[in-house]
Amino acid sequence: MDDQNKNLLLASALSFAVILVWFILFPPEQQAPATFDDAAEQQDAATVPNAATAGNSGVAEPTEAVAEAPRVPIDTPNVDGTISLLGGRLDDLNLKQYREDVDPESPEVRLLSPAGTEDAYFASFGWAAVTGVAGDAVPTPDTLWTLEDGETLTPDTPVTLAWDNGAGQIFRTEIAVDDRFMFDITQSVENTGETEIAVRPYGLLRQYGVPSDLSNFFILHEGLVRMSDGELEELKYNGIEDYAVDPAEGTNAERVDVQGSGWIGYTDHYWQTILIPGEGTPFRSTSKYFPTRDIFQAEAVQPSVNVAPGATAAVTTQLFAGAKEWDTIRDYQQAGVSNFIDSIDWGWFFFLTKPIFWLLYHIDQVIGNMGWSIIVLTFVLKLLVLPLAYKSYVSMAKMKELQPEMEALKERAGDDRQQMQQGMMKLYKDNKVNPAAGCLPILIQIPIFFSLYKVIFVTLDLRHAPWVGWINDLSAPDPSSILNLFGLLPWGVPDPASIFAIVSLGVLPILLGVSMWLQQKLNPTPADPTQKMIFAWMPWVFMFMLGSFASGLVLYWITNNTITFLQQYVIMRSHGAKPDVFGNIRESFRRNKTAVANDNKKGK
Repeated sequence: MDDQNKNLLLASALSFAVILVWFILFPPEQQAPATFDDAAEQQDAATVPNAATAGNSGVAEPTEAVAEAPRVPIDTPNVDGTISLLGGRLDDLNLKQYREDVDPESPEVRLLSPAGTEDAYFASFGWAAVTGVAGDAVPTPDTLWTLEDGETLTPDTPVTLAWDNGAGQIFRTEIAVDDRFMFDITQSVENTGETEIAVRPYGLLRQYGVPSDLSNFFILHEGLVRMSDGELEELKYNGIEDYAVDPAEGTNAERVDVQGSGWIGYTDHYWQTILIPGEGTPFRSTSKYFPTRDIFQAEAVQPSVNVAPGATAAVTTQLFAGAKEWDTIRDYQQAGVSNFIDSIDWGWFFFLTKPIFWLLYHIDQVIGNMGWSIIVLTFVLKLLVLPLAYKSYVSMAKMKELQPEMEALKERAGDDRQQMQQGMMKLYKDNKVNPAAGCLPILIQIPIFFSLYKVIFVTLDLRHAPWVGWINDLSAPDPSSILNLFGLLPWGVPDPASIFAIVSLGVLPILLGVSMWLQQKLNPTPADPTQKMIFAWMPWVFMFMLGSFASGLVLYWITNNTITFLQQYVIMRSHGAKPDVFGNIRESFRRNKTAVANDNKKGK
């Protein structure tokens, strides 16, 4: 086995080791539950309605009441739906510019759904009683509001909901929306009574069960996302379940933070719903799970406000409910939502993924086709790391030149390992060769290309983005199949969910396998039978393994392999080596034929 192949295998093994050690040494930070400043805050927090408390929020969701409650239409350039007057719930929201599949006539993506429907998920805003007002005299997610002002919620026409508790207080919720995905919720309370009251405003997101379309892929975060004083926290759904609320046992293992500013919500692959109290407003964010109802609940609870007789108090909370569009989220951050761009899952290599995405985004703005943009981006990144690649290939070439002397040294040393090591060190020193120089540049490149992989996987811009011909969705696997000769034969192919789909290879996965195979042929086939078998099967194993990956990712791998092949070929030629690619291909076929003939002779 030549040193170049040894370095390749060593680099692969070391890369997996680096990632494994990174996971062990730097796991995602788990914030411990924070304590309240005093007992009064504890009492205030306990009054917020939740999904497991009898009475106000109802252990059994009033689905009939939800269905029968009056609704207020929502109509903007980017979202449509309705608001239920039961609880003032934003529980019916569709994203107008996004469809469930590539068919432009398919249904709009549904982000929020009423209780009692599949994947029920809604936002609601209310007040918790503190002093001077009874617990049943404040609005909850089940309060029936009246429409006081407005008819349809649009960017130009906000709506106002009102509720009179009959005890001297009138609560109002004004809902406004911009032309993208941000709602402004202004909660106010007018005290017409004779005594001062104290109430605590909150917003909550209630999600029924884990979303059915969860991808469950290790590279992607889906679940709770929270920003607390500049510190990002991400917790997957199975992690949220560790903080369960069990009212039967009187336990409340809620996950609580006290913070100066930030936001909290839930995120998935392409969409998110985030509660954002006013910039700089201290608020308590809470994540809860109710196992008896299989309900996840995120809360943003603001400080209590005192309202004197005859006075009115108001607070505003923003609600982002929409697509994780980089430019849109960036604009909201520039408008005052602190660190909002971090709601996109950039991963641990954020210092690389952020600039890589920025570059991909702007390349696409010029080209207008995400497939070609991925190819151009891969070229740019390979150009940036060319000095490292050059150093690596040069080191490999020098090691290859020393191969005859290494073989001679092995014959002289025999079984004397010490003499062998001393001879190798002298050989390296006399020829000014660093044996580690071939691997280290490769290892340095690993974070860069892992970050590119991350960007291509998580970016919304690839969803339903066409490239050429049959590739009409770069976020989905190649739809062509070798089983029907890529559409030339009249029968169908296995469903993607079928176990037989693994053999239904499309054009791109096959090109990926071929590109890896050709890259191997820059060097002669190893003489060792085990090594030869590993190298012979590796491209085709990867072809089947990666065949079901998103077309955009496979396109990146093909481009990367092709550029690497050309780089290595040119550098080897520039240092006197003459890679015989076609000769190595012919040699591998001759060896295969010889092996088959020998097997046949043994069978006889």
